[in-house]
Amino acid sequence: MATHEVTNQVPPLTAYDVFGSDPVLREAMDRWGSPTDVPELHHLGSRAGSAEARLWGDQADRNTPVLRTHSPTGERIDEVDFHPAWHELLTVAVGAGLTAEPWTRPPGSGAHLRRAVGFMVWSQAEAGHGCPVSMTYAAAPALQSDPTLAAVWLERLASRRYDPGLRPVSEKVGALAGMGMTEKQGGSDVRANTTRAVATPGGPLPGDTYRLTGHKWFTSAPMNDVFLVLAQTDAGPTCFVVPRILDDGSRNPFALQRLKDKLGNRSNASSEVELDGTWGSRLGDEGRGVRTIIDMVSATRLDCVLGSAATMRQALVRAVHHARHRHAFGRPLVEQPLMTAVLADLALETEAASLLGTRLAHAVDEGDAAFSRLAVAVGKFWVCKRTAPMVAEALECLGGNGFVEENGLARLYREAPLNSIWEGSGNVNALDVVRAVTREPQAVEAFAKEVTLARGVDRRLDEAMDRVLAQVQDITTQDAGQIQFGARRLVEDLALVLQASLVVRHSPTPVAEAFLASRLGADHGWTFGTQGGDLAGHSAGLVDRAFAAG
Repeated sequence: MATHEVTNQVPPLTAYDVFGSDPVLREAMDRWGSPTDVPELHHLGSRAGSAEARLWGDQADRNTPVLRTHSPTGERIDEVDFHPAWHELLTVAVGAGLTAEPWTRPPGSGAHLRRAVGFMVWSQAEAGHGCPVSMTYAAAPALQSDPTLAAVWLERLASRRYDPGLRPVSEKVGALAGMGMTEKQGGSDVRANTTRAVATPGGPLPGDTYRLTGHKWFTSAPMNDVFLVLAQTDAGPTCFVVPRILDDGSRNPFALQRLKDKLGNRSNASSEVELDGTWGSRLGDEGRGVRTIIDMVSATRLDCVLGSAATMRQALVRAVHHARHRHAFGRPLVEQPLMTAVLADLALETEAASLLGTRLAHAVDEGDAAFSRLAVAVGKFWVCKRTAPMVAEALECLGGNGFVEENGLARLYREAPLNSIWEGSGNVNALDVVRAVTREPQAVEAFAKEVTLARGVDRRLDEAMDRVLAQVQDITTQDAGQIQFGARRLVEDLALVLQASLVVRHSPTPVAEAFLASRLGADHGWTFGTQGGDLAGHSAGLVDRAFAAG
């Protein structure tokens, strides 16, 4: 009914370069990356910002996976059907080298940074399909510890050809990996796992073969080709490589009992899996499974930081885009001082998160395991924790329009808590930081070396450094209860000092000043947009820097 003319509505956010419009990612590539990788990232960024990619993301999220346990004739098949958009998203992700390719490129090539930037760019199209992409990337370093198994799987996990469908690995040009760790009685306490593995020599797999029996409570992307699985032997938790399909084309027992009905990440199938005499090849020594799989966990934790930073970034971009095109009280929302204060604060949070994520990826390129050991756990806790409140504030910038699905912020809001839970919740990561601080002095030394590169630039940062490094020294004098009780506060302080050091060294002066004043100088309230009035003159510039497109 033509009762009125439609005005003051915001045009769709499409046809922009997600990489090219992000100053933090561009600067990270200029600083640490290879110039030869930049054109490909611009191409990927244009695809991520296209109407087509936005449609794929909406379709994959709305049309959730469907479990098929049996064929029409009654055979057990345990397959999941996905909407075609899921496969389109994965085709681009795999084709862009976002899976295990960096582990096959020479050291010093910047491959992990390029992949991290690409992962952050393409994740903004849709986050759920990033789960199999991330697990495939993360499986490679664990597999590299066994030359026999690496020879079977690594080349295909690093392939740029997406090859869906359950077939023997010998018949595939590309493969995806997953992992099965958690069980219903243990959760993060994987040493409480009850799945058993019995050595069965002469099995249909390479290496030392076992048969596994038990139940896995949370196995995402069950249509992947191979899984790293923890199971108990007489020596303790042990890691196994478990393919879905055996070399003769038969199905390895891998019964999908149900798919999880999740808050977010809805495009990605997460399942409960029953293992009943399932074949697996041992990876690493018996009883050393947690140590064997820890490289995979560290890599997926890094992707949790990158994925959360990408979610923040997409929320910020949508909020700024809306504020530029929506008018209220006689001028664009972005020109209203209170809205500018909120957007500038969100921009600070996002820049610090993205800068930290890219620095962690650069550490992988450098082989700096000591720094990564502590910094990844700190980043996983902090960046992932900050995502949910940040996205909630960005959603509120759109008002009621942000609360409906068609504007994209609702999906981001449902996605926002995920990475804080995956690969160890906040408490688990805080305890991991404590473990590193109290038992691994080389990790503390590497962390201190990194943050003190900014010493002498600003009094507030110097004081914060001294305070948090003293906390680290004092922790050895406390009893276990005191240490646990104060763990979260310690991680927060470590994270803010690390972010501040990176911002001071690598971001423009107005960004650094605003971050120091609001995050370390106590010139900030409890909610976003409450930074001190002295920063008002910088706010518009921070918003313009954050997103120049549109």
